Amino acid sequence: MSTYFPKAEDQMNRKWFLVDATGIPVGRLSTVLADILSGKMKPTWTPFLDMGDHVVVVNASKAVLTGRKAQQKMYRRTTTRPGSMKEIRADRMQITHPDRIIEAAVKGMLPKGPLGRAMYRKLKVYDGADHQHDAQKPEPLTIKL
Repeated sequence: MSTYFPKAEDQMNRKWFLVDATGIPVGRLSTVLADILSGKMKPTWTPFLDMGDHVVVVNASKAVLTGRKAQQKMYRRTTTRPGSMKEIRADRMQITHPDRIIEAAVKGMLPKGPLGRAMYRKLKVYDGADHQHDAQKPEPLTIKL
């Protein structure tokens, strides 16, 4: 019994999916997106190769934060200089940069290192319903609650 190793054409057949985030909890949405980006939904999945597909997320501002995350969750960023750390609450982040909430949730669920960065580059998140990937003909993907 030999181990299956995917061929080059398996890696090159990448699909594009379009996900509408309206009314979907951020955590549930990001787990599905992380599985698609890493390729875990495919029968040819290999843990050390980037087998995933591209994902376009629209209406990021309409995604839902459950529980008290809107008031309690904090997003932090720094320039590594002393005293440069900035904190912003999730409800304020949803008003100013709603795409970053989904991006941060998905990035945290992907592997760390060069492989995870390659998977993360295939994620495109947009605040409104418009996106610039019509030429790729993304297939609509529905996420069950």
